[in-house]
Amino acid sequence: MLIAAAQSIVSRVPHENGREIRALMQRAHDAGARLIHFPEGAMSGYPVTETQDWQALREELDLTAALACKLKLWTVLGSDHQLTPPNRPHNSLYVISDAGELTKRYDKRLCSLNEINNHYTPGRDPVVFTIDGFHFGLALCIEVHFPELFLEYEKLGIDCLLFSSHSKDPIFGIMAQGHAAANNYWLSVSVPAQYAGSLPSGIVGPDGYWITQCTRDAEPDLTLVQLNRSMPQYEVALNKARPWRQIARDGNIFRERQVHDPRSEDTTGF
Repeated sequence: MLIAAAQSIVSRVPHENGREIRALMQRAHDAGARLIHFPEGAMSGYPVTETQDWQALREELDLTAALACKLKLWTVLGSDHQLTPPNRPHNSLYVISDAGELTKRYDKRLCSLNEINNHYTPGRDPVVFTIDGFHFGLALCIEVHFPELFLEYEKLGIDCLLFSSHSKDPIFGIMAQGHAAANNYWLSVSVPAQYAGSLPSGIVGPDGYWITQCTRDAEPDLTLVQLNRSMPQYEVALNKARPWRQIARDGNIFRERQVHDPRSEDTTGF
């Protein structure tokens, strides 16, 4: 299946964000994409503020869901998710199906210190969804620093991790490559267009190398990749490295071969 990683300009005005998101959705559809992936806070802006226009946000989400249905395009986008006052909102990723239905919502679990103290309520669970036999997981921004989340998704059997961020730190891209290489799955990185000079959106292969990236000139853009488990360049990553690492992490193959030997147990002598 063909997926698109987008970089949209993320403002604090939902109506502006919504228009740009839908323009990129149309471009992705015209290119034949089955799914498009947007940055953290793509619709609501980031971070949440006390002046958030929740009505405008809902209007834009409804318009975007309607277009997803019209285009038959799965759409994953970042947005604040309002909770019952006085609870702070979640920092979320909405998964809108090709029928225009909100099928899943991922709430950022490991928030930054600033987020947890001033802006957001943390989420609880990983989220996995399936399109055409491919399994997708979701993560947000600072969660890139927690490899246990990415390993958790590998254990859940995903094929591709959709990672949305609102950071211009290029180390996030390097760490995304590392997670893709260590867990042998595709990893889509989506960041705001205004940060593209240092970290453009793009898609990493299950071998840890960038397949494609958007323009670096701070313009709205998208880039596309075909997910195909039969591609020869990923034979080792998908069919050898990933199964072996699953066996290695289980540990039985090593425990069965451990021995009781005085020269092994004495760690103080040459």
